[in-house]
Amino acid sequence: MSEDVIIRREGQAGFLSLNRPSAIHALTLPMVHAMTAALLEWRDDPAVSVVIIDHAEGRGFCSGGDIAFLRNSALNDGGASGRQFFHDEYQLNHLIFTYPKPVVAFMDGITMGGGVGISQPARFHVATENTRYAMPETGIGLFPDVGGGWYLSRLPGRIGQFLALTGARLDGAECKWAGLATHYLPHDALAEAKERLAHGHDPAQALAALAVTPPEARIERNAALIARHFASDRYEDILASLEADDSEWAAKELATLRTKSPQTCKVALRQLADSLACETFADNMVMEYRVASRVLTLPDFAEGVRAVIVDKDNAPNWNPATPEGVTADLIDSIFAPLGEGNEWKPL
Repeated sequence: MSEDVIIRREGQAGFLSLNRPSAIHALTLPMVHAMTAALLEWRDDPAVSVVIIDHAEGRGFCSGGDIAFLRNSALNDGGASGRQFFHDEYQLNHLIFTYPKPVVAFMDGITMGGGVGISQPARFHVATENTRYAMPETGIGLFPDVGGGWYLSRLPGRIGQFLALTGARLDGAECKWAGLATHYLPHDALAEAKERLAHGHDPAQALAALAVTPPEARIERNAALIARHFASDRYEDILASLEADDSEWAAKELATLRTKSPQTCKVALRQLADSLACETFADNMVMEYRVASRVLTLPDFAEGVRAVIVDKDNAPNWNPATPEGVTADLIDSIFAPLGEGNEWKPL
């Protein structure tokens, strides 16, 4: 059991409270295992009628996965321990997605990467005025995994492709508008919401009773621009569309994309397109595990983490350095089957 997750029961609710505030509750493998074990234990326990995923303290819900651990794996063990991390983390994501009892995730604060992976599959995912939601993986040479292909590809108007490529941060109101949150509650109402859930209130009714109308979703103003410029699944087309627009918004988004890993951007577009053809969430996770297993040990991931997190010079040397250098053959090889005995399987 991991002390970085507080596992407890209150009334009819099982609580999984992330408790690693120094790292904004970034997920470690022991945390993944502890959450999985608790969910499996509660699945058939008649005393538990609802599961709540939140954080114990600090300013964020969950900032992502243990990136330092993954980079160390890429550099020192050929990606073996990193692949194990992805495998088990994706099993947790799938377990939440298919859980027979209501799961309520409170995205109160920073919710990124792995934090999206444990909140988005919940039946109810609650945003607040503190929510800062993003899939920023293109900036570190990874890709929007943990089910990102499934969720982002199914958003309206190419919003998902925009979020996957740019890593844009959404506030709580924007999450509710985009369909990435089922409810918008004030932070001050969360304790009451959890109290009601623990004491047997129907989750949908309890959350609806405490929900408020969110402020204007700023991203809505740019929805038409996003739909137009991010319409293609070909990365070069998106760049060309933005280059042909002399607006301040297009210039800003183009400048953002120029900082991202070209390989990751092409992977993300392929990932979202392929996910739409997946019949089940498990199919999506099989695909994402294939990608994760390979991207982990390609040059861009270790280099991206070095530039953004280790050295903080924000000057990654991407390889390939240009979108044109990322060939169709390279992308195909990243998405190819892993072979018998190496594919991801749900619990």
